[in-house]
Amino acid sequence: MRRRKFLALMGAAGVGLALGKTPAHAASNVHFEGYPDAKAVLFDATRCIGCRKCEEACNKVNKLPAPAKPFTDLTVLDTERRTSAKAHTVVNKYMPAGAKGPVFRKIQCNHCQEPACASACFVRAFKKNPDGSVTYDASVCVGCRYCIMACPFNVPTYEYDEPLTPRVMKCTMCHPQITAGELSMPGCVGACPKEALAYGKRADLLKIAHARIATFPDRYVDHVYGEREMGGTNWLYLSGVPFKELGMREDLGVTSAPEMTSGALTVVPMVAALWPALLGGIWAISKSNEKTADKERMEAVKAAIDSNQAANDAKLAKFREQAEKDKADSIEREVKKALEEAAAAAKEEEGA
Repeated sequence: MRRRKFLALMGAAGVGLALGKTPAHAASNVHFEGYPDAKAVLFDATRCIGCRKCEEACNKVNKLPAPAKPFTDLTVLDTERRTSAKAHTVVNKYMPAGAKGPVFRKIQCNHCQEPACASACFVRAFKKNPDGSVTYDASVCVGCRYCIMACPFNVPTYEYDEPLTPRVMKCTMCHPQITAGELSMPGCVGACPKEALAYGKRADLLKIAHARIATFPDRYVDHVYGEREMGGTNWLYLSGVPFKELGMREDLGVTSAPEMTSGALTVVPMVAALWPALLGGIWAISKSNEKTADKERMEAVKAAIDSNQAANDAKLAKFREQAEKDKADSIEREVKKALEEAAAAAKEEEGA
């Protein structure tokens, strides 16, 4: 969306909200339990072997560029990584105290029941779908990146290297591919050789997770991560070690982001009304600064060119002077040499 079009649309929306013609929907303080048939993914860290097959499948399904190191290179696990615009999922290796060996964790969007990214987005570029996934519409995004700051799991990333149409990038739980009938489950789930990932209804997966904990209490921590965190997520975790040992936050509580911000978001109409003026002012200032900077830059370039030209002229004059001197010295040497040779020849003739 071009800046002028965006300002016009925001101006119209702001006027409408200010006049009360468009109802303002602030976040509700009623907890959302999720869509009844929503799907989810259960990740079992006790089964993950860190093979990176899930990363490879995600890369293929989403047509992402190949990584610097191939997926068969497991040395990348020695460095803790996060998702990026070119990698929607990564696997990290951890060495928890007391563990018999390394423990692996798959990282991607957790697809919150009530997403913080969606509650922070004033143009509604993010959407919570009935199938449990959280998706993003780049066509309405204005690039404010509030979603990135809002996410408690530090997941969304931005295409900073894309100059014209940068997007916010994250896992979609393969919603587009599943909706189109190209896949029956997320690509990473189908690629896992150890069944560390399971896909199905969230309610069913929670039953499975609790059943595993009850059946093998010595193997698992008695908690399903994502069942309640931040109001619940559609990506669930089981682990044999404390979740904090896997770099996961345990300070999030059970209140969703929209519930926590319900009071603050009541000022959204005012923000929307003032936003065009604010952005317009910022744009005008930036343009003024750009013109001043361009003028100063041109003056600096001209001064540098003039200075260099003067220095080059001085050097050229010095070179010419030296060349003339070298030429005169060379002529003088040649004349002297010729006179000496002529004198020597005359002396030889006299002796003969």
